[in-house]
Amino acid sequence: MSKIKLRKNILKIRKNKNTSNLKINFNKIFNIIKNNFHNKKILIGGYYPVNNEIDDIQILKEFNKRNYKTSLPVIKSNFEMDFYSWSYFESLKINKFGIPEPCKKKKIYPDVILVPLVAFDVNLNRLGYGGGYYDRIIQKLENKKKILKIGLAFSFQKVKKVPIFKYDKKLDYILTEKLTLK
Repeated sequence: MSKIKLRKNILKIRKNKNTSNLKINFNKIFNIIKNNFHNKKILIGGYYPVNNEIDDIQILKEFNKRNYKTSLPVIKSNFEMDFYSWSYFESLKINKFGIPEPCKKKKIYPDVILVPLVAFDVNLNRLGYGGGYYDRIIQKLENKKKILKIGLAFSFQKVKKVPIFKYDKKLDYILTEKLTLK
């Protein structure tokens, strides 16, 4: 199945599902990070959930409570984005796509990024919205340092095989409300 068709099908399913009670366990993410960074305080990059994506704001809030620095992406031109420092008590502004993002204060380079998914497979491949924003930011961050890429999704977004191309970036982990893939 083509990326366009797969994306359309999964987004339709996600829109029609009642997902309000489906959450990812914070401790799963925390333990993955702890095991990879051995209690080192690191920078976490999240996202503001839109289009019925799994909500990571409570996860970011929990990291803030534990004194971790968190950030959200700010979309730039040319299908690019950067992460800017943000914590749950700071206000956000709405960008031209209708997505809340931090007021640009301090650009950061996260050690861990939480990545929203449209679809995924057991080989840790992801399907996004088709703009390549996350593929570009992952490449940019990996050029600077080693990062941990954790995809967040609902279990029903799992597909047999995500079509992949040369520039598509694999994830290190994918977490849903039911499973953890590594």
